[in-house]
Amino acid sequence: MTYELRGVGVWSGALRYGDAAASAEAATELESLGYTALWLPDIGGNLFESLENVLRTTRDITVASGILNLWMQDPALTAAEYTRLVRTYGHRVLLGIGVSHAPLIDAKVEGGYANPLARTETYLDALDTFAETVPVSDRVLAALGPKMLALAGTKASGTHPYNVWPEHTAAARAALGPGKLVAPEQAVVLETDPDKARAVARKFLSTYLALPNYANNWFRFGFTPEDTLNGGTDALIDAIIVWGDVDTIVARVQAHFDAGADHVCVQALSDDPTGLSLATLRELAPALREL
Repeated sequence: MTYELRGVGVWSGALRYGDAAASAEAATELESLGYTALWLPDIGGNLFESLENVLRTTRDITVASGILNLWMQDPALTAAEYTRLVRTYGHRVLLGIGVSHAPLIDAKVEGGYANPLARTETYLDALDTFAETVPVSDRVLAALGPKMLALAGTKASGTHPYNVWPEHTAAARAALGPGKLVAPEQAVVLETDPDKARAVARKFLSTYLALPNYANNWFRFGFTPEDTLNGGTDALIDAIIVWGDVDTIVARVQAHFDAGADHVCVQALSDDPTGLSLATLRELAPALREL
């Protein structure tokens, strides 16, 4: 059975790498606002400690990794910690698992990033060797391209794609078929001034524009390498990040649902790319609860 997840959640690096007490307090508020899941990234460090920090202070909300970096998290530890968290806090832990990016991994071990598809399958097979582990139903893959989406359909309960738009959501749904979880991330800027909004978006995207996994996915949908230069063209920026008023943002989230998403997690952006932007999430919450 696929992990049951609906509604709109929140994706936030601040919940993972910010002050632990502030993250716990924010998690409690986000649950009270009606968000259905909290997604925490992983670029190293004790992921499970961060997940538990949020689980401890909430009651019913799903807490997910978006994503667990499989190069940095030992499968035996992952299996053991997932089992412990579920026993302690109930069945509300979802593990998004991903292969990360060559520049990040090669910076730690030169030439370490190799055969990402095979490496992902090997990691999932390793998880399956443990009696107490992360069941297929409770894990999703950060799948963008056709081959990783196919793996998400056979060895996971679905996909959690990042830096995508509704057309990718439709493609993911078509690839996975019914009954699999499609839970895209959608970055948002609550700002109606185009220059201000795109400035925030470009600051956020500056890290991602040079990462091949994302760029190659954008190229599949008609963008070109030129679209990724000089901070990205307006067309690319506007495709990946929705900006505008509440109605505009809600319409983009709804477009993901219309394209086949089961769940959408919003990442609220501001001038501080590491911040949580609670004010934006508070303002969006009443409308997003209705989707």
